[in-house]
Amino acid sequence: MTRPLDPATREALVERMRFYRDLGLTDFYRRPVDAALTTDADAPDPASEPLASSHHPAEVGAPGLASETWDSSPQPSFLAEEPAISARKGFSPPPQIAAAVPAAGRAAALQLIRDDIGDCTRCALHQGRNKLVFADGDPNARLMFVGEGPGADEDAQGLPFVGRAGQLLNNMIAAMGLRREQVFIANVVKCRPPGNRTPEPEEANTCLPFLFRQIDVVRPEVLVALGATAATYLLGARQPLAGLRGRVHSVRGARLIVTYHPAYLLRDPRQKKEAWADLQIAMRELGLEPSSRA
Repeated sequence: MTRPLDPATREALVERMRFYRDLGLTDFYRRPVDAALTTDADAPDPASEPLASSHHPAEVGAPGLASETWDSSPQPSFLAEEPAISARKGFSPPPQIAAAVPAAGRAAALQLIRDDIGDCTRCALHQGRNKLVFADGDPNARLMFVGEGPGADEDAQGLPFVGRAGQLLNNMIAAMGLRREQVFIANVVKCRPPGNRTPEPEEANTCLPFLFRQIDVVRPEVLVALGATAATYLLGARQPLAGLRGRVHSVRGARLIVTYHPAYLLRDPRQKKEAWADLQIAMRELGLEPSSRA
């Protein structure tokens, strides 16, 4: 007979699943266990179960960035050698890259995409939506960030990355020597998933063509995928985050850099130095120097 979980254990399991998700581990399988082999005394505590880790060197921390916003202490990368994860479902083929839009017409072209989305009811996410979150930033940006989906603050304001994770993203952008107004920010899905869960494949694939159209209009030189979900749908393949970081990928004519989602960095600040190393790759691709005031 299945035993109900107490609230503390349930919350610990939820946090552990979020942790695995941010590392790119998304497929889990339940194995039948003989009840006679387990007791309350020897049942493992999911919150205290150790994780395998391996050391991975990172570059120097962001210059001048306050420790409470960007911890530069060394920290090993988790699960650097985990095997690739096979996708449970196929990915929708990406549309052909659209013709280039002149710089002067990109704002209007983005508005046409927003008008096409309209008061969207294409998937179930619209049922709990307060505001649709389209994008934010410069239509002519050289750098574009792509996240997973809106959270509670974004759903309330209709803008991406405006909550605590958004404040950290702003700090990350400043450390690169840029302002938020100089980049373009969007998400894989435009409506908040219930409880901030990972978007289901049907939801993400329904919304993905609009993201690709946004990328085609903005024509960024560099894309930064924030987290495993963004990387998965931009690349059209599910792989562990550790296997995607540290390399330059190609997506729709842009160079793609993969790093951790700011929400994950809030849960595990030790990984901020690793994320800074990823951003430095993007900066090299753009020919940028870190801000001395970051």
